[in-house]
Parts: sequence; structure tokens; C-alpha cells
Amino acid sequence: MSKKVAASKDKPKGKGELSGKEYDREMKKLHVELVKLQEWVKLKGLKVCIVFEGRDGAGKGGTIKAITERVSPRVFRVVALTAPSERQKSQMYMQRYVSHLPAAGEVVIFDRSWYNRAGVERVMGFSTEEEIEGFLKVAPKFEQLMVHSGIILLKYWLEVSPEEQTRRLEARIEDGRKIWKLTSMDLKSYSRWYDYSRARDAMFAATDTAWAPWFVARSDDKKKARLNIIRHLLKSVKYKEVPREKVKLPKRQKAGSYRDPKYAYKYVEEAY
Repeated sequence: MSKKVAASKDKPKGKGELSGKEYDREMKKLHVELVKLQEWVKLKGLKVCIVFEGRDGAGKGGTIKAITERVSPRVFRVVALTAPSERQKSQMYMQRYVSHLPAAGEVVIFDRSWYNRAGVERVMGFSTEEEIEGFLKVAPKFEQLMVHSGIILLKYWLEVSPEEQTRRLEARIEDGRKIWKLTSMDLKSYSRWYDYSRARDAMFAATDTAWAPWFVARSDDKKKARLNIIRHLLKSVKYKEVPREKVKLPKRQKAGSYRDPKYAYKYVEEAY
């Protein structure tokens, strides 16, 4: 990680709320570093896998968006799988996730992952206790294989308070931009806060390993959570700035015999 970001002299101090200006300033610095990381991943053929888990409304989607906003989707790839098909249900549980793991030069971000089995599937009764216990035994070994194959694995749990989760979910009800985020499953899971707490605790106890530890980010303050997670990510993957030749735009060719066509283009209505 760049020394400039690791020891930013004008980083906001204290525990107060960040202003929009402060947030944008810090995020711009981190976005520059993420681009440097991207170029290093491509150059060295690194394989990075990032897992995001947490309750509904914890801020996973916003954090992932903040990470991927200024980088190439060809390098930073987001995986958000739908519910498994009948065919996938008949497969080995981990099978549907293996094909999405990173190849050389890729950063794959899972917006929820194989840990669905330890979380939502357990709480909502979609899996048997035998299946869940089997998963909790297999997951550390599966992740150990990933790490041994050269994958850099980072697992983040976003921890939101019950009060903040309520505020965010209630806000979705009246917001036409976010109503799609509030499903019938979200409503059912909302009422089972402590069932999720027990599931999380059991998951941590079984899968918080030396080779694939869980990192917990407090996410009641979305802005700080995003900055803290990106900063942690950059500190967790060793990278250097790849030298680049100075860019200078070449001269454009002259029009010569070219003439603008007399074509009736169908322009988009300019309502703004």
C-alpha cells in the first residue's frame, strides 16, 4: 500500500461524522490506490477473492459499489448469485461457486457467497442441521485449498446495529429507487435478529481461521465503513505502482475529402 494513503496527513480526525467533502477527498485517494492495485494484479497475475457478508441493510452493496466505481469491470468482477436452480441444488454445494473464483489477473467480489448456507439458509430453514454442520466443517478446508492455490482471500462481515438496520429498511419502503431491495424474504429475516446472531456466532467459531480470518467492519456509518474497508483491503494485498509512460494525445488527422453526411439522425430528446 502506498505510504501516502497509509499515513495520510490530512485524514479526518476523531469520531465525528464525516462531511461529504471529507468523504469525497478520502475516497478519491483510495480510488487512485485501487487503480494502482488493479494494474499490479494484472501485471503479476494475482488472484484476489473478496467475500462480503452481513445482515440485510448492513451496507454490502454500497461498499462494493464504492470499491468498483473507478476500476475496470474486466479486472474487478462482482458475483451476486440468484437462488440455486433445481439442478444446482442436486450438485455438491460448493460447486456453483468454484466456477466464479478468480483466475490470474482478477479480483472477484462476492456479494454474499457460500456462507449463505451458514446464514440465511440456516435461519430460514432452507437447509437441514446436518447440511449446515457439514458445511461448517468443509468450508475451512475449501478455503485452505483456495489459499494454497494462490488465491488471496479476504472475508468481511459488515456489522449493523438493530436500530440502524430498522432505519435503513424503513427508508426503502418509501424510496422508489430502493424498494426492490426490500423482499418478502428480507421482511421475514428482519424479525429473526437473534437467530441471525446465533448463526453468525456459529459461523465465526467454525470458519475464522488463520488462513482465512473474518474481518468485522462496523457499518452504522456507511461512509466510514466504506473508507475503512477499502483502506484495509489495500493494506492486505501487497502491491506497487506500475510505471507508466507519460501519455500525450496524438494529432488528429485532417478532414481531407470527408464531409458531414446529410443524414436525418434520430436524436435522443434533450429534455434536460
